[in-house]
Amino acid sequence: MALDRNTIDQLAAHLETCELEARDTPKITDEHPGMDWDDAYAIQDAILARKLARGARVVGLKAGLTSHAKMKQMGVDSPVFGFLVDAFSVPEGAAVKTAGLIHPKVEPEIAFVLKHALKGPGCHIGAVLAATDFVLPGIEVIDSRYRDFKFDLKSVVADNTSAARFVVGGRALRPEQVDLRTVGIVLEKNGAPVALGAGASVLGHPAAAVAMLANHLGRQGREIPAGSLILSGGATEAVAVEAGDAVTLRVQGMGSVGLRFA
Repeated sequence: MALDRNTIDQLAAHLETCELEARDTPKITDEHPGMDWDDAYAIQDAILARKLARGARVVGLKAGLTSHAKMKQMGVDSPVFGFLVDAFSVPEGAAVKTAGLIHPKVEPEIAFVLKHALKGPGCHIGAVLAATDFVLPGIEVIDSRYRDFKFDLKSVVADNTSAARFVVGGRALRPEQVDLRTVGIVLEKNGAPVALGAGASVLGHPAAAVAMLANHLGRQGREIPAGSLILSGGATEAVAVEAGDAVTLRVQGMGSVGLRFA
């Protein structure tokens, strides 16, 4: 690690304050160009510790930048991982207050819920599917705390991969009931399609993102617990939203889920 504990804690406090106060900041690598991957995830862990100390509860995990479209949009070449807490969860059809966000965007996701824990190294798609209780559609609202959505990969990892809100719903299916590679995905904004994709847009198969997450945690001696909800990453480019917008995700054979912005 290149940063000392005090610097990590200060950066965590800074980024979380930006999140809670809905104000942006230049990317943190501008002032700390030498920070490494361990530093980035240590800052993310420190943000989580701050939330847990105030009574938050972890409800899931997420993979980010998992589609080639998203990687191209953000100018990066590998996925990243973050956490989801209960305050991020939005009921289906509910209104998200844009006043609490900086520059929100939405992504269509395939969500996995595990019946068994997953631990790497060596986790693969087959292991993920065997451990999955069901899959269902989800929408993630991302909201990078970095000014103008400009960041590098280490900065976005530290910022908990831009996590802000999420909703899941639609029809829950056992993994053997749907071909997650070929399933069609349509994201609509105000009734009009704005992004189209397929499950294979996420690393060739959405379960591949979950396997990569398990292997990432396994290198730290950690696992994905049974019962976890995992957002496998956006299957299309992210779409900007503002107050007054209504967003619906339709996934072939899996129904739809939606939310509004107020």
